[in-house]
Order: sequence, then C-alpha cells, then structure tokens
Amino acid sequence: MGFAETYEEFVNHLREVATLSSCESVLGWDEQTYLPKGGVEHRANQLGLLSGMIHDKSTDPRLGELLEELAGSDELDADSPRAANVREARRDFDRATKLPKRLVEEMSKATSLGQQAWIEAKPKNDFASFQPWLEKIVALKREEAEAVGYDDVPYDALLDTYETGASTQTVEATFAALRDELVPLAKAIADSPNQPDASILEREYPVDVQRTLGLEAAEAIGFDFDRGRLDVAAHPFCSGIGPGDCRLTTRYDERFVPMAFFGTLHEAGHGIYEQGLDTEAYGTPAGHSCSLGVHESQSRMWENLVGRSRAFWDYFYGRFQAGFPAALSDVPLDTFHAAVNTVRPSFIRVEADEVTYNLHIMLRFELEQPLISGDLAPADVPAAWNEKFEAYFGLVPEDHAHGCLQDIHWSAGLIGYFPTYALGNLYGAQLFDAAEAALGDLDAAFAAGTFRPLKEWLNENVHRHGRRFQPTDLVERVSGKPLSHEPLMRRLHAKFDHLYGL
Repeated sequence: MGFAETYEEFVNHLREVATLSSCESVLGWDEQTYLPKGGVEHRANQLGLLSGMIHDKSTDPRLGELLEELAGSDELDADSPRAANVREARRDFDRATKLPKRLVEEMSKATSLGQQAWIEAKPKNDFASFQPWLEKIVALKREEAEAVGYDDVPYDALLDTYETGASTQTVEATFAALRDELVPLAKAIADSPNQPDASILEREYPVDVQRTLGLEAAEAIGFDFDRGRLDVAAHPFCSGIGPGDCRLTTRYDERFVPMAFFGTLHEAGHGIYEQGLDTEAYGTPAGHSCSLGVHESQSRMWENLVGRSRAFWDYFYGRFQAGFPAALSDVPLDTFHAAVNTVRPSFIRVEADEVTYNLHIMLRFELEQPLISGDLAPADVPAAWNEKFEAYFGLVPEDHAHGCLQDIHWSAGLIGYFPTYALGNLYGAQLFDAAEAALGDLDAAFAAGTFRPLKEWLNENVHRHGRRFQPTDLVERVSGKPLSHEPLMRRLHAKFDHLYGL
C-alpha cells in the first residue's frame, strides 16, 4: 500500500475510536444530567463495556502496524498536521497498550459508581460513605501509573495524561514562582480598607432569569447554540461530544448570582474551543484540543479576563439590572463590578476569586502526589485537607462538603487534572496579551458588545492547531515568549490594585 492509502486507513481507524468515545461521552453526560437514580448500576455496566471496546480498538495491532509504516515515510513534513497526527497517535497507542483491558474496564465502572456515590455523599457531608470509592479509585490510579511508567515520581504518569510534557518538578517550580507573588497580593488586598459590598450578590436572583441571561451572555461571546446546549449538573462541565454537538452544564443558586453566570461563561469558553476545532480533522490529534491546560486557558479567559472586566459590564449591566430589578435597581455599576471581583479567602474552589483561585489548585496538587505515592491514605484525606487549607487560607472548612468533598474530580478518576487549572490561568493571560497586541483595544470592543474579533483570533491561533504543538510550545509560538507567571500577575495587579486602592 502507498502512503496515501496507509494514511487514509490510519485516519479511518482513529475516527472509529473517536466515534466510540463520543458514545461514551453521551452516556457520561446523561449520567450527570438526566439519568434516574435507579439506572446507575446499569449505566456503569454500559460504560464499562464501551471503555473495553474503545481500549480494544485503541490497541489494535493493526493500528501499530500503520503507525510503523507511516513513521518511516519520507512524505511527512515534520511540522505538518499529518506528522503531528502520527506522532501523537503513536504516543496514545504506546500508552494505551501498556494498560490492561481489565484495568480500563474496572476504572470505568468504579468511576461511574464513584461519581454517583459522591453526588449522594456531598450534600450529606458523608465522607465515610465515599471513602471506599476513593480508596478503590486511588488504588486503580496507582496501578495505572505503574503500568504506564514514569521517570521520576508516579504522579508524573498521571499528570502527563492531561498536560503533555509537564512533570511534577516543572509544575512545582512554576507554582512556586506564582505563589511567591500571589500570597503578598492577597494579604495586601485583605488589609485594604477598600472592601466591596459583596452582600449585593446574595439577594434574590430568580433562577429562570439567571438562565436567560447566562444563555444570552454565552451566545454573545460566541458559543453556537445551534451546535450546543446548556443543562444543569451537580458539578459544571463541558462535553465536546463531536462535530456539531457540544454540551454545557451549570448549576444555580437563587441567592448567589455569580455561581451560575460566571460558571456558564466558563463552560462556554470550553465550548467555544470545542466548536473551534477543525471538523475536517475530527478523530485525529489535529482535531483534538491541545491539552486540558490550554482548554482551561480558554474558559478562564472568557470567565475572568472578559467576563469580570469593567468593559464587559459596561455592556451587560443594563441587562442585569433589567432582569433583576428588585436586587440591582439601587446598585451602581461601580459597586456591582467591585462585588463580582471581591477577593476573599473562601472554601469553594469554583467560586474562588482570581487571586486566591490558584492557591486552591496548589493545595490539591500537594495532596494528590502523596495519595498516588502511598504516603497519604484516602482515610486521612479530610484531616490533611483541613490542615493544608488552614495553612493556605487561614480557614478551617466547616464540613466535608466545603472541604475535601467539594469537587467531583477524584470520584471521576481525574487525578493529575487539577494542576491544569492553574496552568490554564497562566496560559490564558499570556495568550490574551498576544491577542490584545494583535487586535488593539479589546476593552473598547467589549464595552460595545463586540466579542467576535477575540473569538476568531483564538480560533485561528489556538483552536485550529489541535494537538499539533505541545502546550508550552503553542503558547510560546503564539505569544513569542516562553511561559511565565508575569503576564497573569500584571493583569491581577492592574485590576486589583485599582479596585482595592493598593
């Protein structure tokens, strides 16, 4: 077979894997949104069967043969999307073939049931009922790390799943530099006499109006609802199921309006990335997001750098006041903008402000490593969590629901995922600087309700590349500079020095 025929068979094989994976995604989305409680065990069996089928297809010896043939071809330009497809598919194949099918199926079932156990345990503040699932999932993730292999510490094997090229050592160094500047800024803000009135965010905000305004804002920034939808879940997420089908979720609290509104903007940012991928490359690495850190850069950019900017609210606040007249008719724009940018140590990560958010990530990063190495037993997580939380924030969680049970990630087996959130903040600030340099005054555009230029710039410079470049290489290629914490800190100081009179 010639190169063209071999490459076509290779792409078709990858697309079959992707289509099976999309079926798994639909079932996972349904489990978090509409599945009746009685269907949980059957759903776990469905997902376990599908995960085994996907594993079989992903480790098919024929795919290995195709990769060998293509890797030796002189028709691949090293910097081309086709070369990236072969390189990244080889990487995926090598990892998948190291994992026993039994482990893949067992992980799928355990995380399906574990997520439902978490959903029930969290509102009851019942860590004891979730602990057996955490023990099982951690044991399986340790087994996965050993099967995949690592150069330094077991956690590296899991981190690399979500952020190609990252290591525990490099992430620790990046976080240390960021922490050294974040902590003094947070303290200066806490000591400032200029504190906003955040109580205005806890007035009565009818859920139906919250939903309407969230949909309007998501559509305004560029999410296409002809190719997506918004639903409710216990923990917000975005699921890019396939071309033309991207599902967002959020959650509502009629006494705390930022949760749903900024959560919707956040997930819409993920969705805009999914909708910006090259549909012609579907199923191949070139049609897949670069990494979870780059994905998070898009969601945090739209949520914070756009959605919490004064310019955005110059445009959108009139709609908010009209939607919530009882809550906001007496609230000036300056007061509202300061309130949605309140910096205050808090227990819940997804509700944390821009300054303290990354400290939440560092805490989880520091707990996950000993969980995987075996130095921290799952039973000891609550005490370890509270100890670290007090050290970072000066607060002790009032219960497990505000502490170690607040996130769905461990129940879903997503250990190694959390660092990508903070990396995403760093990537996002650096990419936003590059966009502003290319497009001019973005604040003026946002104040006029014009978001398309930024979206299209991201489509062209970030989204369409898929996995053609590694995350830090992509950021450097687009921004012209190596990854640094400085762009993020400049933006944080520019906003919060002004708001808090520092």
